Amino acid sequence: MVTFRFIPYHEIQPLSSAKRINKLLKIVKDESIVVMEGRLKREEEVDLIEITMEEISPKFKGIELSVVYPDKKDQSNMQRVRGAFANVLLGDRTGLTIIGPASVVKKIEKNPNKIELFMNDNSPRYRKKSARKKK
Repeated sequence: MVTFRFIPYHEIQPLSSAKRINKLLKIVKDESIVVMEGRLKREEEVDLIEITMEEISPKFKGIELSVVYPDKKDQSNMQRVRGAFANVLLGDRTGLTIIGPASVVKKIEKNPNKIELFMNDNSPRYRKKSARKKK
């Protein structure tokens, strides 16, 4: 079974960068896929990848990360200005961040109208369940 965990922006917004990264990494290490409203700062993304690389082990294979941005080409100039102003006041809530454990998520592809999440057939959870069914 695959578990998705939705993280609303207001849940991570008050956290420091280190606590935000640790919270997300803890969820991913529990083999859940994070779907987060908004996005991390560029520095936080870099830190998340660096920490992940340091913690790779036979049990934890790493992460797959993807950020989906809303299509702004259909917006009027006034809508863009309003959106930029809201981001300054409320934080960067535009976009959607998906983070999954590499043992479960093979890759994440973004297309204009959809997100494709490819799963590994040999993830530990999948192997356990399929092994039980064969007995």
